[in-house]
Amino acid sequence: MKLYERFWSSLTQLLNIATLSPFGDYNDNGRQQVPIINTEIAVGNPTYPIPEPPKGPSFIPPGHDIGNKFRCEYPSMIGWEPCSTEENRGCWLRNPTTGEEFNINTDYEFLAPQGIQRSYVLEISNTSYNADGLDFTEAKLFNLLGEKPQYPGPWLQACWGDVLQVTVINKMQYNGTSIHWHGIRQNQTMHMDGVNGITQCPIAPNDSFVYKFNITQYGSSWYHSHYSLQYADGAVGPMTLHGPASGNFTEAADIPLLMTDWGHRSAFEALYTNDLGNATVLLNGVGNVTRFLNISADLEIPEQYSLHFKNRTSAAGPKKYLLRLINTSFDTTFVFSIDNHNLTVIGADFVPIHPYSNTSVLIGIGQRYNVIVEANPIHNESQPIYGDGNFWIRNYVVNCGGGDVSRPQGYEQAGILRYNASSTDLPKSLPWNKMSKACSDETYSSLKPILPWTIGNPSNAGQEHDVVSNFVNPDPKLGPAAKFSMEPTTFGSTFLPLRIDFDNPTFLHLNNTGDWPERWIIVPENYTDKDWIYLVIAGDRKNQYRAGAHPIHLHGHDFAILQQTENQNLSYGNLNLKFDNPPRRDVVLLPRNGFIVIAFKTDNPGSWLMHCHIAKHAAWGLAMQVLERQKKADEIWPWETSEAIAVARETCRKWNEWHGDCKKWWKPDIGPDGCERNRTDPVYAFQDDSGI
Repeated sequence: MKLYERFWSSLTQLLNIATLSPFGDYNDNGRQQVPIINTEIAVGNPTYPIPEPPKGPSFIPPGHDIGNKFRCEYPSMIGWEPCSTEENRGCWLRNPTTGEEFNINTDYEFLAPQGIQRSYVLEISNTSYNADGLDFTEAKLFNLLGEKPQYPGPWLQACWGDVLQVTVINKMQYNGTSIHWHGIRQNQTMHMDGVNGITQCPIAPNDSFVYKFNITQYGSSWYHSHYSLQYADGAVGPMTLHGPASGNFTEAADIPLLMTDWGHRSAFEALYTNDLGNATVLLNGVGNVTRFLNISADLEIPEQYSLHFKNRTSAAGPKKYLLRLINTSFDTTFVFSIDNHNLTVIGADFVPIHPYSNTSVLIGIGQRYNVIVEANPIHNESQPIYGDGNFWIRNYVVNCGGGDVSRPQGYEQAGILRYNASSTDLPKSLPWNKMSKACSDETYSSLKPILPWTIGNPSNAGQEHDVVSNFVNPDPKLGPAAKFSMEPTTFGSTFLPLRIDFDNPTFLHLNNTGDWPERWIIVPENYTDKDWIYLVIAGDRKNQYRAGAHPIHLHGHDFAILQQTENQNLSYGNLNLKFDNPPRRDVVLLPRNGFIVIAFKTDNPGSWLMHCHIAKHAAWGLAMQVLERQKKADEIWPWETSEAIAVARETCRKWNEWHGDCKKWWKPDIGPDGCERNRTDPVYAFQDDSGI
């Protein structure tokens, strides 16, 4: 197979945003001219106040209501101005003097504007929550400091070029935690990726951890616990990084739209029962158990989520609304649609793409899509409008794992789009009659990135594939929840489901030159920042297992999807790779009974997790670590400061102190002295799954 050489820019290192200055002050001395004032007179005479130093742009994010207090701030970018308009959302900042721009074509992997630091304080605590008319007593929810726990968690916002700092305080009694900022590249900040056992020890109860990282990307995402299955109990929240867009819109929906399955049994228990317990579908935290399951509600059913549009009849045409769609599920792939409205897709994960339109979009777990919806309902013979101005927002559950499930008619009616905000009527609209509900990722050719990549030859030729493996009869010695594995070819045919060590994260061992613990599943890739790694991921060929679909997520990178093939066995004779601007993102759906080929550049040193984002599959061991560049004994990586190491060790010290006292664990009364227990019994074992 011939692999074509990629064409790439001569830039070989990412610039740290903290020192990036693609802008400046303009006079002969390179400094902004400021009027000279006699400061002594000014201090004593209010007639001559000392002027404020000049500042750069400050503006409300494009499309948001003036009441939104959040602003994008670029105080050091003197002479620049915002340039996003309804007619050109691709522009972000422009310097009218030099003609420079930060826009949709800027190579965001190398360049970003210089914003400000955004600081948040989040608490996570145990509570109960009524999402759909049934009480869930095992909820683990976020709140901003001083406010009540909520689901989804608080909306975190930042702007392209900011530094985001989030202090996380663990108020749970029996659980550690760590928080992952999904899709954030974390270039040079591996220790902020928030994966316990890999980048840090868990945050112990009553302890805290400060996450701080650069915002070099823009778009929609979410943050969530990466401590075992905790996020499926509610520890999630939306995250928006404001920046340019590849499609024009008038307004943005008030908040992102998070869709999920929601159970009434803790995900830790569901890991063994394979049942969340009367699971329903939620849109932005609310659902209706009577609609989804045809059972009675024990509590008041929350008001259904409503999205409000205002039509505009003028020369400018109908309003166009930006929606941010995010799937945060435990086990469910969704097809999202709005009756009588097309969706124009402009972004997949954090990657801006050339717009395309469809009646629906399939969203795998962890995937995000930015879409534009025109406030102009489509009316034709097959899609009539009944005049009430209300339309169903639908979230269809897609069968990606095999086995049909019977659901009541109308279960997918997850929310309502209203043109009349005062209306309380249920819609009479009909679903699109030509809409695919198959378990298949968005059309490969539709996901065309705005910023093109050309992919180089693989540096790991001969060792480039990993096989997703199912193990029907797991060995109990490997743990009570060891059912899946990612088996790199370098590991041979041994069944090795990943299991990390909460007490001993990979981050503290990056200078290891010997063998790694077998169950950590670390694949070292010792290449330069110009090299490309190819991974071929497929179903289990040894046991001829007919695999369902898996949303595969890689931390630390966007990856190019060189091939995505459904219902076809992997063989090197049927590879047909695309090297010229293939689709790219950070979560890809491994098709049912098929395979994918992905590629990423080894320009972000550290150990990065790759895993299936079906929560139970990750807990069962369907994951591995890619150690990106072996660290030399005397090498200091940019983020590997003495302070970072000290913080990591202190977090581990506090965790080990808490974890070392088993009387603080769940069910401390088990055993003769309150501590002796069968550590392989899932009821009593502290870490009974992979840990991620």
